[in-house]
Amino acid sequence: MLSSEDHEILNRVGPGTVMGNLLRRYWTPALLSAELPNPDDPPVRVRLLGEDLVAFRDTDGGVGLVAGNCPHRGASMYFGRNEECGLRCIYHGWKFDVDGNCTDMPSEPRPSAERIKIPAYPTHESGGIVWTYMGPRETMTAFRDFGTDSLPEEHIVARKWHTECNFVQSIEGDLDSVHVSWLHYWKGMDELPDDGSGKPAPSSRAVSMRNRLLDRAPRIEVQEEWYGFRHAGLRNSPNGTSAGVSAYVIPYCTITGNLPIQAWVVPIDDESCWRYNIAAKEPTPDQPRRGSFAELPKYPYRDRGGELPSGVRRRLYTKENDYLIDREVQRTTTFTGIEDFVSQDLMVTESMGPIYDRTREHLGTIDRAIIALRETLINAAKRLDEGGEAPATGDLDYGSIHGAASILEPGEDWRTLTGASPARD
Repeated sequence: MLSSEDHEILNRVGPGTVMGNLLRRYWTPALLSAELPNPDDPPVRVRLLGEDLVAFRDTDGGVGLVAGNCPHRGASMYFGRNEECGLRCIYHGWKFDVDGNCTDMPSEPRPSAERIKIPAYPTHESGGIVWTYMGPRETMTAFRDFGTDSLPEEHIVARKWHTECNFVQSIEGDLDSVHVSWLHYWKGMDELPDDGSGKPAPSSRAVSMRNRLLDRAPRIEVQEEWYGFRHAGLRNSPNGTSAGVSAYVIPYCTITGNLPIQAWVVPIDDESCWRYNIAAKEPTPDQPRRGSFAELPKYPYRDRGGELPSGVRRRLYTKENDYLIDREVQRTTTFTGIEDFVSQDLMVTESMGPIYDRTREHLGTIDRAIIALRETLINAAKRLDEGGEAPATGDLDYGSIHGAASILEPGEDWRTLTGASPARD
């Protein structure tokens, strides 16, 4: 369990907090590019790391991310006019460009406008996402490219889900190798076929799911890496040791097993977050991805949430409606009785409350990756607070980071398993 001091550090992300200062040293997803589809479209509200901001795409296609209130008298910039390469406050007509410069102050002399700026954060578009750097300008590093900068927009799919809990709670679910054996169980998992995958090629989803049912008490091992850590869930299977390997990249990203997806969990504030998924373009209906869940025998889950044109996922299953749990289905078909696969994860992390009191936990051997996550974040935040540097911010090969899922050969070390970056599949 965490001390009260470390629990406070881990969960507070606002300006001036120890963790907030660390998070601001990294390029952070601010919104989906599709939420600002066209130049001069209406601005969009953005709440990020406890700050209320407004995003807009100007006439030339550049994206501005500015403070939510005009520096004159505090009117909301969300109601401003996006026109002629700037966002104009509707109270007195002050206009600001994407860099925060005041370009027009119609009721005041021109020299006055030259002295005024609205707080603005730099942006970078990649992988269908508008990223921003919210730290000090003098410490801003080059954009961390995880393989999306080189891909055309039509080859990438990006989505996001709103989640009502602290961002660390959500990441912890991604790093939990054991919960799939229980939370996501359905009647029929024990009938999944052994298609022979996993030696030496990666295991299919069917084989990975089957092995998670056959051995519900995996051995968890963690390997520290320059970007954070990798960890493996090692299970006994009829064909040898099954290894499901995930990578955690400080501070937001996880790449899990054989899922071709980068998951980014970004704090809105202390008590809520956005979950972003970034992946190579999904297959067409007539060319489904090999081993997709929907092809598995007796697969009972359905996604009925729907998606807005911007890529924001609509939440049909929420805590207000108890995630539409069906107790009869829970007794007869699935372990949870919740129809949507992703909503099962959201249910458990949100049901802990906005910020679960981690000083009350009783962790076990299966929680080694959870402990590593917390130690990585807390130690990095403390080092920065003491005058050190934030880790994994330089010009490094982020595109090479990967997860893996395979059957190990006798004597083979899971640390040697290779895999492709999800953005490059």
